[in-house]
Amino acid sequence: MKQHAMKNSTAPMDQNLDVTKPNRRDWLSSTLAASVAGLMNSNWVQAQEDFRFTHPLRLIVPYPPGGAGDIVARLLTTRLSQALGQTVVVDNRAGGAQLIATDLAAKAPPDGYTLFLASTTHSINPSLIKQLPYDTMKDFAPITLVASSPMMWVVHPSLGVNSIAELVSKAQANPAAINYGSSGPGSGGHLAVELLKSMAGVQMTHVPYKGAGPALSDLLSGQIQVVCTSPLPAMPHVKTGRLKALAMTSAKRTPLAPDLPTVAEAGYPEYQASLWYALMVQSQVPSAVQARLYDAAIKTLKGPETSEQFKVQGADVAAYTPAMTDAFIRAEIQRWSTLISHAQIKI
Repeated sequence: MKQHAMKNSTAPMDQNLDVTKPNRRDWLSSTLAASVAGLMNSNWVQAQEDFRFTHPLRLIVPYPPGGAGDIVARLLTTRLSQALGQTVVVDNRAGGAQLIATDLAAKAPPDGYTLFLASTTHSINPSLIKQLPYDTMKDFAPITLVASSPMMWVVHPSLGVNSIAELVSKAQANPAAINYGSSGPGSGGHLAVELLKSMAGVQMTHVPYKGAGPALSDLLSGQIQVVCTSPLPAMPHVKTGRLKALAMTSAKRTPLAPDLPTVAEAGYPEYQASLWYALMVQSQVPSAVQARLYDAAIKTLKGPETSEQFKVQGADVAAYTPAMTDAFIRAEIQRWSTLISHAQIKI
């Protein structure tokens, strides 16, 4: 993605050149180059300022309604619509380990009207699925990293465990008898549980869903016993006592639940997992349109109302630049690739 401002570069000065008597040809060349660069920069900035969306946009979300990704999407679009001057409609496309939504977004017309809310699974799939119908990095341009949050281990009270240590002990005593749900194969919640299984040497049976909403629904009814998911959809049920929170997946305790220990504290110091959400478009979207989206997104995310709403839900606003977001996603792909290979996790 192109940067929002063009930077002039200065070549090393020729030591034999008398700078007090500039060569006329060199002076004319440098003056012309500077004028062209200035004109290009001015035209680019003007194009960005002049660009206006003329009809509603859609944000493709790889989750069904009710899950963490859906909550993040709706918190974002409420004020993003105001910043863009056009309604941004959430388009939930769940299922297929997020391949359905991601492929749909990758192949949408590159005009800036179709946005995509990528998540942790976007960086996990390249290591789990051999033939993706899209190119994770080449087909998308990052606008900004919207937010991130640790995950929360929650269980149905009938399981009778109050900590990660007790969960591991129960799983050791009853191999594969405990069923855990996730947002689908390759999701952050799926990999978070598989990581603990690998570290603790225990077995639990994976029950994949199309999103955190359906998984939590079955957890609440007792059809499954464990879910590791974002605090956003889980915390309300923990507060009412319908679910029991065991631990957070962050490296350190979070202000959201300061009394809740981390998995690392339970004897797994290298354990850490998190969820993140990034706003993206097709890589062929014109840079001026990308810049317009970035400016609107940053204005939205840095607004005190949005930041506070995310914080209440247990998520931290990121508001990264496109370059920072690109570097972050590449690092995440490498991190999950290493973990998946080491733990020998397969779909």
